[in-house]
Amino acid sequence: MNIIVVGLSHKTATVEIREKVAFSPNQMQKPLAELVGLDGIIEGVIVSTCNRVEIYATTRDIAGGTARIKRFLADYHRIPLESLDQHLYTHHSENAIRHVFRVASSLDSMVVGEPQILGQIKTSYGYAAEYKSSGIILNRFLHKAFSVAKRVRTETKIASSAVSVAFAAVELAKKILGDLSDKTVMLIGAGEMCELAAKHFLNSGARGVMVTNRTFERAEKLAEEFGGEAVRFEELFTHLHRADIVLSSTGAPHCIIGPKDAEEVVRRRRFKPMFFIDIAVPRDIDPKVDDVENAYLFTVDHLQEIVQANLAQRSLEAEKAEEIINQEIGQFYKWLSTLEVTPTIVALRTRFDEIRRGELEKTVSGWKDLPPDAEKRLEALTMAMMNKLLHAPTAVLKKAGQGGRVDLYVDALRQLFELESLQNDDRELELEE
Repeated sequence: MNIIVVGLSHKTATVEIREKVAFSPNQMQKPLAELVGLDGIIEGVIVSTCNRVEIYATTRDIAGGTARIKRFLADYHRIPLESLDQHLYTHHSENAIRHVFRVASSLDSMVVGEPQILGQIKTSYGYAAEYKSSGIILNRFLHKAFSVAKRVRTETKIASSAVSVAFAAVELAKKILGDLSDKTVMLIGAGEMCELAAKHFLNSGARGVMVTNRTFERAEKLAEEFGGEAVRFEELFTHLHRADIVLSSTGAPHCIIGPKDAEEVVRRRRFKPMFFIDIAVPRDIDPKVDDVENAYLFTVDHLQEIVQANLAQRSLEAEKAEEIINQEIGQFYKWLSTLEVTPTIVALRTRFDEIRRGELEKTVSGWKDLPPDAEKRLEALTMAMMNKLLHAPTAVLKKAGQGGRVDLYVDALRQLFELESLQNDDRELELEE
């Protein structure tokens, strides 16, 4: 049995292409049923996120199964296969295992170490389990992927440092101000960067958020989303002293906070430290604000330096993660490769025994003067010959299974001796589990 992966991601396809191939998370029953209904596809899981669409499946026919899944993706989304194929990648066997382990561990993500992808794969697996499109192999495979991802996060620091400007701002604030549970944040601007910063600050325990924007309705909307307070832009300096942390990201063509403004605000705060973060280009906050006593100003350049240093650190941690994955691949692939050793040996012996018995019966039935004990001797003779003939291939098959490279031997034996399909594999394997 082989595991195959067919998919596309941010590395191979634009957002426009990924949107066309995406599956609705609330409507997975139909595509999963169609997937496992394909000829030769035994189990299937569909992973669909904003950055990737991938199908994990099991099949005996790697080339045929891969081609059918490609056609399924094209037909289901009504896209010409010729235009879709250039964006697709495929993996099988050991490479498929490696790919999924890396995806689950966030080594293949746009931002290495981000935590969302693991939850997304777990959700996708949940749909496959619910609609019974996954079986004994993908069940164990994905649970293994989850444990590998957990081990990577536990044994490396791949997700411990900020690699976005918004998150770096929060980490910097925590380093300088310590516990944020008694700190209030003022967001100047209501764009995407301020929204991300608001999420990170609140997740880090900040007491509350105030939002101001030239368009008050946008400030109200963002403040409502985070249970904060909207402030009219013209009243900014009336409320600014209430903020311990000020993050500004507007499209203003000139500075909106100068050193005299900062001096007045700090004085009203009775000289309690105040943390200014300016991530606007051009700047929202005059650089001279940093000269004001108890006012600390950091710009997007400071944050980018932190991000770059952290990205370099994550690259080092990613190397450790790859080593973990290499260890885990060997263990899982050995298990996968040995799945059909015993059933194939049983099927091979059954085939030989059928032939032996058939030929023995023909010989005995046509032998009129057969001595009384001759049939037993012939039975023993043919059984001994069969056992000697099967000894070497059985030993080689078992040894190959222990080394994790048994699939070629199994496929060859099944084709050479026309062994029947292992229809009860899943039940037998489940009992072995």
